[in-house]
Amino acid sequence: MRTYSPKPSEIERVWYVVDAENAVLGRLSTEVARVLRGKHRPIFARHIDTGDHVIVVNAAKVVLTSNKAAKSFAYRHSGYPGSLTTTSYEVLLRTRPEELIRKSVRGMLPKGTLGRKQLTKLKVYAGPEHPHAAQLPRPLQLPATARRAS
Repeated sequence: MRTYSPKPSEIERVWYVVDAENAVLGRLSTEVARVLRGKHRPIFARHIDTGDHVIVVNAAKVVLTSNKAAKSFAYRHSGYPGSLTTTSYEVLLRTRPEELIRKSVRGMLPKGTLGRKQLTKLKVYAGPEHPHAAQLPRPLQLPATARRAS
């Protein structure tokens, strides 16, 4: 029996919408990364992009546990000596919540060209509206452990 390898023409992409309101950042990011990679499909292959598109709404309402907002930092470097910029997650959540989720998901994807291609299928919005209604997105149910009781 030969090993099945999916062809890019056989892959049908689906759009999912995830509501990040009261969702824990890490648990939300793992589910989003799983769908972006295509691990939820029976035709998953690690060398081909078999994943779907994901739209994350209400990114500004994501929750960080155990005071991680003040303790954890996001780093950026321009490439010049001495230009490392640190921003706390608390400030990043207040100013650019889309970037906080994008950085978290990016760390869970493969490094290299495949991971960068998969990250282009992630769309993150701070509020409840998104401009992708024409793609007929369907809701993605997060596990119960991903939600924080409010």
